[in-house]
Amino acid sequence: MSDAPYRSGMVALAGRPNVGKSTLANALSGMHLAAVSPRPQTTRRRIAMAVHGDGWQAVLLDIPGFQTPRDALTRRMQATVDDTLADCDAAILMVNAAEAIAGGDRFIAERLRASRLPVVVVVNKVDASRPAAIAAAIAQAAELLPDFVSVHPVSALTGEGLDALRADLPAVLPEGPAYFPEGLVTDQTLEEMAAELIREAALVRLREELPHALAVQVEEVAPGRRGVHVDAAVLVETESQKGIVVGHGGAMIRDIGTAARRALGVVWDAEVHLNLVVKVRRRWREDEGMLRRLGL
Repeated sequence: MSDAPYRSGMVALAGRPNVGKSTLANALSGMHLAAVSPRPQTTRRRIAMAVHGDGWQAVLLDIPGFQTPRDALTRRMQATVDDTLADCDAAILMVNAAEAIAGGDRFIAERLRASRLPVVVVVNKVDASRPAAIAAAIAQAAELLPDFVSVHPVSALTGEGLDALRADLPAVLPEGPAYFPEGLVTDQTLEEMAAELIREAALVRLREELPHALAVQVEEVAPGRRGVHVDAAVLVETESQKGIVVGHGGAMIRDIGTAARRALGVVWDAEVHLNLVVKVRRRWREDEGMLRRLGL
């Protein structure tokens, strides 16, 4: 048995919207808990996912991408980012190998430098990039944070480079207790898991302008001997949006429900019975009470 002290800590995943933070958190934790879609602003709230190692534990904090707040929802999202960076032990800065380093990346790097946190730089999406572009992205990313702990080119989607990244995580962790017991990955409630994966199923199927106006409110999650029963509503802001989500003859909402049932069944290892409806809640993104009820 090793005499080395146990190491643990909270590690924020920082980066521009849509660089793959949620995909990385899901891959490293081994569970699909954070919604993933091609749409910016997919991540709206902080989701904690534990990565267990031999003598260490990193609690990844998947947070929204940095953005300019435009309404009550995005103000809360940016506040989540600020609060997380002020209360974590280390950070992973993620950039996209398939895109040039931009002002948003530099802004986030400046915030991380000011925080004085130990930072691992991750260059994601190498599976979609040419070798020369990957090499350039690694060099540019390293320049963002001269005092970085390490740089890792990875594909969170395919798993390439994740073993080396995982092996480097203990280097940024202080001594501390295990926050999650072995085998437990998250502190999310069943309702939060359901809302996240139902929204993911909707986001990947709906056209670009609609996802920002869409939320999921879970009314009930009831585990039983014959599976888990879930009652939930997809919220939109206008009747025309409701028509798009319902689809012709109800085809779209049935498709969303089928995909969400399958995803939840895998996470919960149970048969899932999902009752899904679509409701109009005008200007819900500006309604502080509704945002609290949605856990945002």
